[in-house]
This record gives sequence, C-alpha cells and structure tokens, in this order.
Amino acid sequence: MFCCLRSCLGDAYTQTVPVRPSRENPIHLDTTHMGHEVVIVKNGQRVCGSGGVLATAPLVQSKSYFEVKIQQSGQWSIGLATRNADLNKTKGGTDVETWCLSSDNVLRHNDEEIHRLQEALAEHGEEKPESFGGSFPTEGDTIGVAFDHVELNFYLNGRNLEVPVLNVRGTVYPALFVDDGAVLDILLDNFSHSPPAGFDKIMLEQSLL
Repeated sequence: MFCCLRSCLGDAYTQTVPVRPSRENPIHLDTTHMGHEVVIVKNGQRVCGSGGVLATAPLVQSKSYFEVKIQQSGQWSIGLATRNADLNKTKGGTDVETWCLSSDNVLRHNDEEIHRLQEALAEHGEEKPESFGGSFPTEGDTIGVAFDHVELNFYLNGRNLEVPVLNVRGTVYPALFVDDGAVLDILLDNFSHSPPAGFDKIMLEQSLL
C-alpha cells in the first residue's frame, strides 16, 4: 500500500486532504464524494487508492468535455456517475448510477456490457488494436470524455473510440474509479488534445447565466 501511495503522491507528497481547488479552475475531485479508501492529491487533480470519486461540478452545459490521463496502470474506470453511485466499488459501470469505460476495455452501465473495444474497432475496420493509435488505453494515454446530454463518447489520445452511449440519465458528474495500483489525473482545462467541435471544458452553473 505504501509503495502504491508513493507513486500516487509523487511531487504532491507533502500535500494533505481536504484539498483546495487550483486558482485557474475551481472544479476538482471532490473529497466529500469519494470512497473510503480513495486518496486525492495534487490540488484535487489526482486519484489513487481503491474506489471511486466524483468531480465537484456536474455536466450542465450543452456540450462538456474533460480528459483523464492514466499515470499508472492497474484497474481503472472512467466516465460519468450520479451522486447516488456507490463510490466504495472499485469499478465503475457496475450499477445503474454509473456509465464507465474500464481498463478491461469494456464500457458498462448497470453491470451490463454496452461496448467492447475490440469489437468496436473491428466494426470500424481496425482489426488490430496496434492500428488504432498504437494500443488499447494503457499507462501514459489520455482518455477524453465528451457529453452533450444525448450521447456520451470516449476518445483515446484525441481519436474517437466510436463507442457512443445513449440514455445517460440524471445529473451526472465526471467519475474516476481506481484499484490495484492505478493512478489517474483529471484534466479539466489545458487539455492534451483538442475537444470535439463545439465542446468545451466543464463550466459552473452560474457561469452559464
């Protein structure tokens, strides 16, 4: 556990929780909505430990986008969830409150498989994962998440994975789940890749008025 924690803390080793949001962006990972064994560092931008965490702001604008960098491999899930989600679970998509792509390359909701990346790639003429940007999501890659209240889409290093999710219900937040040594960083601005056309960083509700 200490070894995994050191990898998570990195240059944030001296920081403690609760965290304070960065000056540039008031949105961050929410220490009041996370699993009991989750650790949040780097001003609320990094998660490790075991369990899930939500961001502090819901996706209320018409087209929202955020990214998650896989800093260290392990078991992880990335997607959306309502505040009713069970954040003590180590994998997202296993209940009715979460919609997540996981490190086993399966996109789930309510513990049902919606898409499997191998099959999705084959449908789009990408029979070998090596031809799709080099590999399936792995350590060092960036997963983009775009939501327009009709479709939820995932991107691998800027390229659409073509695994759209429909019927996302309720007020949803960015959701990250980790276990088995995984370390994830959420990017809420200063993205590694350009958002899809018309999409922008998550905005606070009062900013939309």
